[in-house]
Amino acid sequence: MDMTDKDNLLIEDFFKQAAQQQIEDNGFTARVMKSLPESQQEKAHRLSLLWTVFCVVLSVALFFVFGGLETLKAGIMVVLQTVFTSLSVFLTTAPTTEVPLNPVVLLLVAACVLIYLPYRTYRKLSGAL
Repeated sequence: MDMTDKDNLLIEDFFKQAAQQQIEDNGFTARVMKSLPESQQEKAHRLSLLWTVFCVVLSVALFFVFGGLETLKAGIMVVLQTVFTSLSVFLTTAPTTEVPLNPVVLLLVAACVLIYLPYRTYRKLSGAL
């Protein structure tokens, strides 16, 4: 440890101690901070938050007004129907291959994939927010 590191540690320690001291000012600092005008960054953040809330509320309202729930149900049914049709075709043609396949194992693997992939996507998206 050279001299500049020791000096830096001493300076940091001094300022940590100084920052912990409280000077009683009878609420003067709080009154001054309240009377200061709002910064541009705070205004932009508040407007951004309001805009986000407005867009979410509008999106949810339009989703229900235009029958999004029925469309979502129909889309999920189409996906499930396609998966089960593909799986039944695969299981029907699998015995004709030279590799022996156990249908129970295939169903378990398909179930794991159908559960794991959406979960992983949800975790990735929730982490991004």
